Amino acid sequence: MSKLILFWHRRDLRISDNMGLAAARKQSSKIVGLFCLDPNILNSNEVAPARVTYMLGCLQELKESYSKIGSQLLIVRGEPIEAIPQLAVALQVTGVFWHKDGEPYARERDGKVEQELLKQGIAVTNYWDQLLHPPEDILTQSGKPYTVYTPFWKNWSQKPKLEVAEKLDRIQGLTAEEIKIAQETGVVSLPTGKDLGYYWDGELILTPGETAAREQLEEFSERAIAQYQEQRNFPAVEGTSLLSPALRFGVIGIRTVWQATLEATKNSYSEEVRANIETWQKELAWREFYQHALYHFPQLTVEPYRQQFKDFPWDNNPEHFQAWCEGKTGYPMVDAAMRQLNETGWMHNRCRMIVASFLTKDLIINWQWGEQYFMQKLCDGDLASNNGGWQWSASCGMDPKPLRIFNPASQAKKFDPEGEYIRQWLPELSSIDTEYLVRGKIPDDERERCDYPQPIVDHNLRQREFKRRYKELSP
Repeated sequence: MSKLILFWHRRDLRISDNMGLAAARKQSSKIVGLFCLDPNILNSNEVAPARVTYMLGCLQELKESYSKIGSQLLIVRGEPIEAIPQLAVALQVTGVFWHKDGEPYARERDGKVEQELLKQGIAVTNYWDQLLHPPEDILTQSGKPYTVYTPFWKNWSQKPKLEVAEKLDRIQGLTAEEIKIAQETGVVSLPTGKDLGYYWDGELILTPGETAAREQLEEFSERAIAQYQEQRNFPAVEGTSLLSPALRFGVIGIRTVWQATLEATKNSYSEEVRANIETWQKELAWREFYQHALYHFPQLTVEPYRQQFKDFPWDNNPEHFQAWCEGKTGYPMVDAAMRQLNETGWMHNRCRMIVASFLTKDLIINWQWGEQYFMQKLCDGDLASNNGGWQWSASCGMDPKPLRIFNPASQAKKFDPEGEYIRQWLPELSSIDTEYLVRGKIPDDERERCDYPQPIVDHNLRQREFKRRYKELSP
């Protein structure tokens, strides 16, 4: 009779290209999946209804995947340090497998769960799965973590990548008696978002689950990746992969994604196409750079990387912040992006940089306010990427040339020259002349007719003021 292994899913909601599941299968043919609805995460003030909805959809497909291969995905709700050991003991499991995570809370939680399981005589096995290279593997020649992206990329890109892990197939699950024990120990049905207090009725940019993520990767690899370098900057164009929610919850393996880039390179017909593919590979490396940074510098969750920014004199005007949140700043490009976020739970990456620059450099509001608001809205909200992006935009992060200020009008002129994106998300401005719309120089009578607000600040004055404060702060 095979020994029972419990696999604790977190950011790996799939059975394909799953390092831990592939390793568990070599030890036993009896494997059961587990997901813990953790109140420490669900009850925090940085949870997005769109993200919860996407996650639950992924879990539903994961349940079906386990069922098809002969096993089950168990759902428990409660403190992981209590719920997981209790279930493992009740089911008399041999071992519990899971994947490592670089976030500070996850590391602390996992350490406590491991300690409790070992006390009960239950073996613990874990692997890095969500990264192509673990944080300890990409270090400078002096053995220190990188704090600048370009040398990180040079090192990271030259290291060989792992092959795609074998898909889990044909395993045993719990017996009827074991299922009864599991239910008595706290296993519950998969709840709805409403059950958890998070209701989302908007469309998601990506259908939840492993199947949709694979299809999206295939479509992107066959089409948009060949023009990615240029097209990714135009928010009205479908030029990005849209895989960020899938990568956030690991419904597609990072090795599968990397393999797709290699195959696209092999099938490419020009140096130009290969350069486009490499640009997307660099975006995958940015994701890992920020995860490595958070692993090595966990204090980034609460403070800026550049220490002098701890004392930056932010204005933090609550009325300005509210206008920014609602997309009512009077700057069309900024407002369109914020409306997209509020209505879809997602925002184009170019626009993320524009609105972050506007909040920190024009409104002179603390980047942490924006960081939190994004986490409360984004279906792909990821602590490391979101934190890294906001610190970069605020000039307080890991950037050798930190003082960048985006002009909303010049960004719109360059990346939304016909005003398509702005008109999509600000339909009240659809009749405004394109030149006025893109430059944000809408005549007062037109603003009044469209019920669109006046600019809440003057960009030129505010950028000068930010630079003045920045100069006083800089060593």
